Amino acid sequence: MPPRRPRHPARTTAVVALLLATAVGCGDTGALRGAGATPTATSPARLWPDLSPAASPAYDFDEADTETVKGITVPGDDIRKVDPIAVVRAEIAANPSDYDGSKAPYHGTAERIADCTDTGAGRSGCPVLKPYYRDLTGDGREDLTLGFRLLPTRMTAVRVYTVEKHRLVQVMANDDAVSGVELAGHSVIIRSPSELAGYEYRVQWTWDADQKAMLLTHDEFLRTGGRKHGVRRATPASPVPSASP
Repeated sequence: MPPRRPRHPARTTAVVALLLATAVGCGDTGALRGAGATPTATSPARLWPDLSPAASPAYDFDEADTETVKGITVPGDDIRKVDPIAVVRAEIAANPSDYDGSKAPYHGTAERIADCTDTGAGRSGCPVLKPYYRDLTGDGREDLTLGFRLLPTRMTAVRVYTVEKHRLVQVMANDDAVSGVELAGHSVIIRSPSELAGYEYRVQWTWDADQKAMLLTHDEFLRTGGRKHGVRRATPASPVPSASP
């Protein structure tokens, strides 16, 4: 008895015939179509290869600076038990040149902080915004993200605090005109308006376990669209890096 032939070739032939018949009926030969011209790839060009490297950065952006908040205790190392208004009061007391007196750039914040006694953070009249709690340092414990108005300017201070050895430590500080703040993973993303319509500044601070601080990891100038009028970005008290190329 002759050996049986496999049935797969016959099944494949039938399927191919059916597909060809379908293609003819639709008026499509099934041939590949070009997607159009593609741009020619260009490799990066290194400029001034003989230029001596810079010995130090042009500006100090305080990227890895941390500061223990004086006068603030953390009961049971629970950061939710820390009064956000007391934290802002501690910053005002530690920086009199910024807040004390009518000539101080943010004297309005010091004047309005008294309104927080009755209303609380995030309420009308109080320059301290609603606090947010989230683990940004990756140690399994919540950290505090705090914002407050820098009056009489239109700027907003954004701060991040964590607990280290029973102490409240500030690990990030950013002062700017702010249109939005987001928390993503171990990062704080701050969006700021631009004087150029349809664009915005976007900076990202990310926790660095080696430096034990939030580092400025991204500084971008992005198109958003839909904005009719540009807004001039406020000038912060300390230098803020310009948008990266």
